[in-house]
Amino acid sequence: MSNLIETSLYTDFKVWAANALQEFITPYFPKVKVSMLWEGTEATLQMLSASWALTTIFGIMLGVILYLTSPKQLMQNRLVYPILSIFTNILRSIPFLILIIYLLPYTKNIVGTSFGVKGAIVPLTIGAIPFFAKLVETALREVDRGIIEAAVSMGTPMHKIIFSILLREARPSLIAGATITGILLLSFTAMAGVVGAGGLGDLATRFGFHRNQPEITNFVIVIIIIIAQTIQLVGDTFMRRLTRK
Repeated sequence: MSNLIETSLYTDFKVWAANALQEFITPYFPKVKVSMLWEGTEATLQMLSASWALTTIFGIMLGVILYLTSPKQLMQNRLVYPILSIFTNILRSIPFLILIIYLLPYTKNIVGTSFGVKGAIVPLTIGAIPFFAKLVETALREVDRGIIEAAVSMGTPMHKIIFSILLREARPSLIAGATITGILLLSFTAMAGVVGAGGLGDLATRFGFHRNQPEITNFVIVIIIIIAQTIQLVGDTFMRRLTRK
């Protein structure tokens, strides 16, 4: 019942806000439809939040494995590390627009569709995980080696070394990497819109470019800049607080 009330309140607020904004901008930008921009922004934020969360989880996992199995580390492995490193570098080198087209049939098998917000989450995540994993690996290499060696000499279990020492000590760098990855994913969502994922990229391409309505493109650019600056501001704030500690 509470979910229905919250949904109804949000819908009413969205309609009210869209109408108010539409009345304000219509005299200056008659071709711009606020409801269309709102829906595009919602779709972009849905793609961004879902893929960002998945990228963070799996990127940290892959980054930790890359770090631990690399030469002179706690779980050095001359077979696992080269394979994972090469695989990660190959995925990072594929342009995202090509990757999303290549993954269309696989995406459909995984989530049941290769279009729309749901269909964009898979390629967005796969495209960003290798990038973030390398940032995680780099962040972990910055952790003081002496702290790790002391923990090993005291017989600290591996899971505690990973969570209580490595990830904890690398938090500022990890947040910085996650911030960069979030902004990268935002740009990926715009490219995903070109191949039917919807969102702001689709609006800019379909209405702004193909229908020769530069006002829409300008508004899309402003919205994307606002989202990107918000991500950067929040990331910088958390990073400064952790650095002080």
